[in-house]
Amino acid sequence: MGDPVFVTNSPRVTPRWSRYLLAVTEWVVAVRGLRMAYGSVVVLQDIDLAVGAGEIVAVTGVNGVGKSTLLSCLAGFRRAAAGTVTVLGGPPRDNSAFWRQVAHVADQPTWYPGLSVRELLELVRMTHEPVTGWCLPADELIEVFGLTERADASPLAMSSGQRQRLSLAAALARPSRLLLLDEPEQSLDAGFRRELARLLRTEYAANGGTVIMATHDHEFAVSAQARVIQLSDGRIIPETADQS
Repeated sequence: MGDPVFVTNSPRVTPRWSRYLLAVTEWVVAVRGLRMAYGSVVVLQDIDLAVGAGEIVAVTGVNGVGKSTLLSCLAGFRRAAAGTVTVLGGPPRDNSAFWRQVAHVADQPTWYPGLSVRELLELVRMTHEPVTGWCLPADELIEVFGLTERADASPLAMSSGQRQRLSLAAALARPSRLLLLDEPEQSLDAGFRRELARLLRTEYAANGGTVIMATHDHEFAVSAQARVIQLSDGRIIPETADQS
């Protein structure tokens, strides 16, 4: 594999980050010189980033700064105008082998109207058998995500907050190596945001999974013990001593 990639527009490398560079031998995500534009409007430029196994990264910034676009590039939904994006050893690929290793939660999906919450979670797990990595069974997810009273209900009959919980639960109902989350905190109350942060930190990442999420909630990112990367004008803001 090539030389390690990290946030090169940072003026220095902290001791913590230096140890990280020495320890990691394979990047889950490596981005180098990424530039993304919609026509003549440049959304992302000079993005260099590397994320290893078991790490949580929170991408922050104001609306329209490029957070969701970056996640879309990692998922392969958008093609970079310049630079390289490597996910799990190669470019993002729209095939079953890629999506068996990558879970993506952004806009809420189109729900199967004939399935209950429990049936949907069981279906997700069933389609990824044999289960060989970390994930949670349907009944445990229903309890953890506070959906016990709605377990036999259709997602179409639930509130927006309950549907957001179900979307997140579905991502954890099957194994993956990389979890891409676009504003996972939306429609969630403060208490459950803390619970989600704990679940990502002590369960998903602790078992080797990598999380990259776009978020507006700094407290949520801190609770998840995420490495915070801030975007401004389509660029990564250099890390300061206060951020290390």
